[in-house]
Amino acid sequence: MASKQTRRVLVLAAVAACLLLLPAASVATSVDYCSKKNYPVKVSGVEIVPDPVEPGNPATFKISASTDKTIEKGKLQIDVKYFFFYVHSETRDICGETSCPATGDFVLSHQQTLPGFTPPGSYTIYMKILGDENEELSCISFGFSIGFVASS
Repeated sequence: MASKQTRRVLVLAAVAACLLLLPAASVATSVDYCSKKNYPVKVSGVEIVPDPVEPGNPATFKISASTDKTIEKGKLQIDVKYFFFYVHSETRDICGETSCPATGDFVLSHQQTLPGFTPPGSYTIYMKILGDENEELSCISFGFSIGFVASS
């Protein structure tokens, strides 16, 4: 017969596993700036749907930002780390992720489907927003999680 302590640990483990498998409501993810530099583009938050991301299913990343500058063209440089290892890098046209010209409040929205074999765990995205002359308009990082099971 299992001890009371063992049953308590098993119940907590079962609850934690169920929470990982539930579809999550969208929650704003906080961001960190790469430096204390005063960037022309201010990022107020990131929304990731679903959170945690499910391998094999689409995930949407919405980055809320604002600027006093008019952005007519530029690019996003995105690097992804899994623990200490860089696992993915890509560059995207900023006008493919938001309406250009972008000024005032705007949202960069990107949808990505990760392969079904993507390892679960904690990841970090580093993203630079570069203007048409490659000037750094903003640089942020934020974390996200990939769940253990792909839904069917």
